[in-house]
Amino acid sequence: MNDTPPNIAAIVRERLLSRSGAERVVMGSRMFDVARTIALASFPSDLSEIETKRRLCERLYGNEVDVEAYIEHLIRLKTH
Repeated sequence: MNDTPPNIAAIVRERLLSRSGAERVVMGSRMFDVARTIALASFPSDLSEIETKRRLCERLYGNEVDVEAYIEHLIRLKTH
């Protein structure tokens, strides 16, 4: 769904593109940090570190990442 009028979308796009690449990277990084914080706040507080990382990966990346392979990798890192 997109309920933004085209003229407003054009203004926002113009302002965004007027920023330097470095500024846009910082903006994206900050937005990711906020999304991560919101996701973490929605999880039960008694989850293990691995379960927290599993849920965070699922929430942020969905089907784009093989979550089970990621978790197996984390477990291997802890045992070596």
